[in-house]
Amino acid sequence: MPLFLSTKPTMQENHLFEYAVIRVVPQVEREEYINVGVILYCKQQQFLDARWALNENLMALFAPGLNLTELKQNLCAFDVICKGGPEGGPIGMLDMASRFRWLTATRSTILQPSSVHPGYTADAAATLDKLFAQMVLRGE
Repeated sequence: MPLFLSTKPTMQENHLFEYAVIRVVPQVEREEYINVGVILYCKQQQFLDARWALNENLMALFAPGLNLTELKQNLCAFDVICKGGPEGGPIGMLDMASRFRWLTATRSTILQPSSVHPGYTADAAATLDKLFAQMVLRGE
């Protein structure tokens, strides 16, 4: 668990949040992946958002046959569904918690979420930025 996350709220303004790492798994049977994003949900702050970045040079080395255009479109779908509304189709019309659960459901596709992890935060957006920097940008 990252060092800046507490297992218990230390101040009343801290709120429970949940997050998952978004991974690219080009060959599911090999169980190799690269972290490309993070999705975070905080009910008390009415917050659901994702951050992602795709290092195309790394992807070309890691999975040379991967269709990067299609992968980017699928990553953009995370953004649309997080925002909610008709642009996200039937999933976009669900409540925030249901959208988070749908986005983090276990799947065996090229884009896979990690297990969901909890923590406490006073600022969900800042925590998402920290997690993104730690889990995705750490090697860039």
